[in-house]
Amino acid sequence: MPSEEPDSKQRMFYALAEPTRRGIVELLATHGQLTATRIYDNFTVSHPAISQHLKVLKEANLVQMEKRAQRHVYRINTGAMLELEGWAKRIADLWGQRFEALDRVLAEEKRKKLRKR
Repeated sequence: MPSEEPDSKQRMFYALAEPTRRGIVELLATHGQLTATRIYDNFTVSHPAISQHLKVLKEANLVQMEKRAQRHVYRINTGAMLELEGWAKRIADLWGQRFEALDRVLAEEKRKKLRKR
């Protein structure tokens, strides 16, 4: 069993389900780190709405915030991104195994048909 708390991935996926939050993550991935003001400037929604999105992303552990004087500087939490990447890879590997098993069954069925001829 993973050592993370049971709902950490659920919170991550909930946070990423919203397009504006995904946009914030993509923005941070592109620029490395940005102040809250620079993030606000990239969206047409209100500053309070972006603040709420940043709060959700922070609570989901997808972004980290550092306070520098009066500025809040945000960056992606690479550990969380690696965790999501690992999960997605495990799921893809499981599906790959299922397709390989299906390929074996289909190949066997094809051999059986050829032997009947």
